[in-house]
Amino acid sequence: MADGVAILGLGLMGSAFAAHFIDEGRLVSGYDPDPDRRDEVVALGGETFEDVAGAVANAEFVVLSLPNSSIMLEVCEEIVAAGVPRAFVIDTTTGEPADSIAAAAKLTDAGHRYVDATISGNAAQFRAKDVIFMVGGTAEDVDSANELLSPLARQVYALGDVGSGARAKLVVNHVLSINRAAVAEGLTVAEKAGIDLTAMLEVLRDSAANSRAMDIWGERMIEADYYPPASRIRQGHKDSRLINGHADAVGASHELVRAVRQIYAEAEAGGLGDADQSSLMELMRRRADIGQLPIQGDEG
Repeated sequence: MADGVAILGLGLMGSAFAAHFIDEGRLVSGYDPDPDRRDEVVALGGETFEDVAGAVANAEFVVLSLPNSSIMLEVCEEIVAAGVPRAFVIDTTTGEPADSIAAAAKLTDAGHRYVDATISGNAAQFRAKDVIFMVGGTAEDVDSANELLSPLARQVYALGDVGSGARAKLVVNHVLSINRAAVAEGLTVAEKAGIDLTAMLEVLRDSAANSRAMDIWGERMIEADYYPPASRIRQGHKDSRLINGHADAVGASHELVRAVRQIYAEAEAGGLGDADQSSLMELMRRRADIGQLPIQGDEG
């Protein structure tokens, strides 16, 4: 189909992709194992299928928005097995850079094109087109991806060969995860000290301590506004494992994000796995004996 886009993975980000492309007038086909997610995309005006092969059969572009790079590799195998004509695969999955390189090799050997095009921003920001893309691939493929992605973002960055987008995303998340945890911890200290949190957040934003994390999550932290999630604690915990593994693999210090990983593990074990990442504030409040939600059992 002309201008057809297949989206594989219809979660928070995948459904936002579908909405944007449908708004552009593109024909969208989608696949997700969860029928409720498929139904949401049908309600937007897209078409969905019960397998990968059906979704990609007539698509010029294939966007991957998957939980991890192990699943991404399995889906790439299914794309190859589908025997479709040359497809351009744009992989937005946050995962292992080595898996991006392996996926590119597998797909290009089968006559397809591939870029890793990771996103900095959550689903709410993406719906507002307030995100950036970090893209790795050949110069020709990055240029082609830019044509599709630039209308959806503030900026698209070309960062080098395949795998560069995945590596850049891990560095961004490295810094962001520290900032986010610091905002939650600092606001909890202010709350325990009896400082009005709205006033404190205003001061922080006008100080040298200001960060984008404060702008995105500050109010939600103060208001205990953890549902519905724009990005989940469970996802942040997964990302923290990747961040620490990446820093370890390149031989760099990662003491700060090692501590952040422990925070995410504690939050998920306390029943916050499906809450927004602003709920790191709830964990800090619990540690300070002012938690606002009951502690649940380990979600597994």
